[in-house]
Amino acid sequence: MKRLLAILALAVLAFGFDAAGNSAQAQISDINSAINKAGRQRMLSQRMAKAYLQVGQDIDAERSRKILDGSIALFDRQLVELKNFAPTPEIRNTYLNLERAWLSYKDALVGAKPTAAGAAKVMEINEEVLSLAHQGTVQLEKHSGTTQGRLVNIAGRQRMLSQRMAKFYQALNWGVAPANGRDEMEKARKEFIEGLKELESAPSNTQAIKDELALGRQQWIFFENALFNRGGDKKAAALNVATTSERILEVMNNATGMYEMLQSKK
Repeated sequence: MKRLLAILALAVLAFGFDAAGNSAQAQISDINSAINKAGRQRMLSQRMAKAYLQVGQDIDAERSRKILDGSIALFDRQLVELKNFAPTPEIRNTYLNLERAWLSYKDALVGAKPTAAGAAKVMEINEEVLSLAHQGTVQLEKHSGTTQGRLVNIAGRQRMLSQRMAKFYQALNWGVAPANGRDEMEKARKEFIEGLKELESAPSNTQAIKDELALGRQQWIFFENALFNRGGDKKAAALNVATTSERILEVMNNATGMYEMLQSKK
């Protein structure tokens, strides 16, 4: 019980950028808000695994624990909102399936102190949660049928890719990554670069969005260097990945919120 209360209490602390930028605490108001939150579930599936791996390796352990606990609480809350909002039986079914997968994932995350054996399970089960969260996001985007809905989805996916790369880095660092871990990290890198280019070329970008994307490209340079320029002290390098992954996440989260609001004004 104490553990669950701590998780709830840390939700806002761990997601301060959401409270400041995207009103993550508010209920779903329209289809673009739904796409944003659905996409955030994808990101959280990867962020939780990243944080679990960091706690297990004592990498910025206190902050990583807050991130893990806050992410669990936010995933729980948004899952209820998305299930209630689901505009079609097919989309609702996706969220019912996600709910079942989430129960197993959450149990792996909070059941015991992070260990290498536990990390191997987390690395396996998070993929199912990611797949279903992505399915729901795509279904909601198609239901919206708008260019703006697509931009919210793409920008939101950038958040997930940032956390996915960091997750695989920390798994490789701990020796618990799957055999294709390095290839998956490289694949996510290419997809992130392609997504950023597509967002930058969007005709509907406001000056504020352009500025945020420019900041995102700057943060990407730091994050990419942290991920792929290995060498030196392993612990310091892993800490660099932990911190830079959070900075780029914040920027891409802000950009996603801007695309969501852009649509709501039309």
